[in-house]
Amino acid sequence: MNKKPLSFVELSAANLIYNTKQFKNLANIGTKFSVAIKGNAYGHGQNEVAKILEPYMDYFQVDDLEELESLRQVSKKKTLVLGYVQLADLPQAIKLGCILSIFSIKELKEVNAISKELKIKQEIHIPVDAYLGREGFLLGDLGGFLKEVRRCRYIKATGIYAHFANMEDISNFIHARKQIREYNKALKLAAALGFKKLQTHISATSGILAYENCLPVGMKKKGINPLVRLGIGIYGLWPSKHLKFIYKDSQFKLKPVLAWKTRVAQVKILPKGFTVGYGLTYVTKKRMKVAVIPQGYADGIDRGLSNRGQVLIGGTRCKIIGRVSMNKFTADVSHLSNVKAEDEVVIIGTQHRKQITAEEIARKLNTINYEIVTRISSLLPRVVV
Repeated sequence: MNKKPLSFVELSAANLIYNTKQFKNLANIGTKFSVAIKGNAYGHGQNEVAKILEPYMDYFQVDDLEELESLRQVSKKKTLVLGYVQLADLPQAIKLGCILSIFSIKELKEVNAISKELKIKQEIHIPVDAYLGREGFLLGDLGGFLKEVRRCRYIKATGIYAHFANMEDISNFIHARKQIREYNKALKLAAALGFKKLQTHISATSGILAYENCLPVGMKKKGINPLVRLGIGIYGLWPSKHLKFIYKDSQFKLKPVLAWKTRVAQVKILPKGFTVGYGLTYVTKKRMKVAVIPQGYADGIDRGLSNRGQVLIGGTRCKIIGRVSMNKFTADVSHLSNVKAEDEVVIIGTQHRKQITAEEIARKLNTINYEIVTRISSLLPRVVV
């Protein structure tokens, strides 16, 4: 009797560790690493990934209090909370132990007051908006914020960071260079105000793949080891086709960590002229054998794959026909002779040397691989192999 769940996400611990070592081999000696496990580890399973990578990472990175609370069930490792924590939740976040990102002087003062009451010194990292146009302090506001930090006795600023906006586009580094210049100005300003040993980080996966050895200019001369925030790449997914292309002939490889699997619920023969699914978007042109698959848009199968997507059954591609519904969709299996209920179905992954990737699905939906995996329902079991 099969003991695995009907539908589940399978994680390869070996591939996750392999990808980690690939990035560590690529980086400069002394580079520290954080792994982004926000968004349920990009859909892979936050705590499952955390337990595997605990020995390999210097930091974990989450987005909010809820993710931090979940992480603390399995790990006490230093954790960056780079998203916004509302004022009412700050006491809990501080008690759990984390490195907070601060977005305003009001929040800074609140953290200082709470830390004083708790008799601890709260560690923070300071976000810089270096031409990203998202979170962080503009250069003109940074000086005032840093001066306020120095007045807060119960806060310890240990890091300063920014985000690249389009580093994955290796055809044009103009904006990236502009960002680097702005970030370096922020570092110089911080140093002039007495913050001289801050942990610096601007690179994520794209940064280390495309440009890490140049970031920030002069950093190595000061003896500051940069921190790289690994995200999509550690899960075996490429940030862009451009970056994948430039590494195609190198020894640097990435192995997908995630496979999404389920089983056939029903097989039946439909007569010619029979409609399939809601909305009557597919009508059989001949007698057709179909399989009902127990996954749908509630589980993360995008409705845009209706009449467009494919799955693997018996090592063969099978087209999705009709509309994807909330918990089911139908596939054409007319070309399979022995398909039966409870046969394995691969939505993402490899089966008998055939493969369907997150990138392939993303292309069909005109989106990115990040979205495909992150939207897989957190309710599906994550099974580590």
